[in-house]
Amino acid sequence: MRVDTLPHTYLSSRIDNFVQRIGQTLSYIWLALLFVIVINVLMRYLFSEGRIELEELQWHLYSVGFLLGMSYAYQADVHIRVDVLHERFSPQLRAWIELYGILLFLIPFIALILIYSVQFVSSSFGVGEVSPSPGGLPYRWAIKAILPLGFALLLLTVFARLIRVWYVLFIDYEEQGNEGGAVLAEGSLKNTAAPLTTNNSQAEEIHGR
Repeated sequence: MRVDTLPHTYLSSRIDNFVQRIGQTLSYIWLALLFVIVINVLMRYLFSEGRIELEELQWHLYSVGFLLGMSYAYQADVHIRVDVLHERFSPQLRAWIELYGILLFLIPFIALILIYSVQFVSSSFGVGEVSPSPGGLPYRWAIKAILPLGFALLLLTVFARLIRVWYVLFIDYEEQGNEGGAVLAEGSLKNTAAPLTTNNSQAEEIHGR
C-alpha cells in the first residue's frame, strides 16, 4: 500500500478536501450504473424488450464516473505507477520525478484536452446534437461537457499536488537548512559561553584573594 509522504499546505488541503468530497459522492454513481444494467438485462431476457435509452444511460453514467473520478484517483494517489521502481526511490527523488512529470507531461496533456474539448462541446451544443439512435437520449452536448469538466477538475488536483511537491523541494528544504543553522549557532554560542563563564569564575576567585 502506498504512503503519501508529501506534506500539505493550507491551499492544497482545501483543494484536496474538495476533490475528495466529489470522489466520495461519485462513488454512488456506480451503484446507479449497476442498477441500470440489471434492469436492462432483466427486460431483455425476461420480457424480450431492449431499451436504447437504458443502454445509452449506462455509457453516460460510466463516462461521468470515469472522467470526474480521475481527479479523485490522482488526489488519493491510487492511479497507476511503476511501483517496482517508484517505491525504491528516496522521497526527494520521487518529488523531483513528480515535479518534472507534472510540468513536462501532465499539464501539457491536460491543456491540449481542454483546448480541443471546449470546441468539441460548443459544436455539439450549437447544432443541438441528440442521439442518432431511435429512442436515444437527447442533449448529447451535456454528456460531452463532462470531458472538459473532468479534466478541469484534474488540473485543479494537479495544481494542489504541484504545491505540495514545490514545498518539499524548495521551501521545506530551506526551513530545514535554517533550523540546522540555528542549532549550529546555538551550539556555537554555548561553546563560546562556557570558556567565558570559566574565565569570569577564575577572575572572581583571584579578586577575592
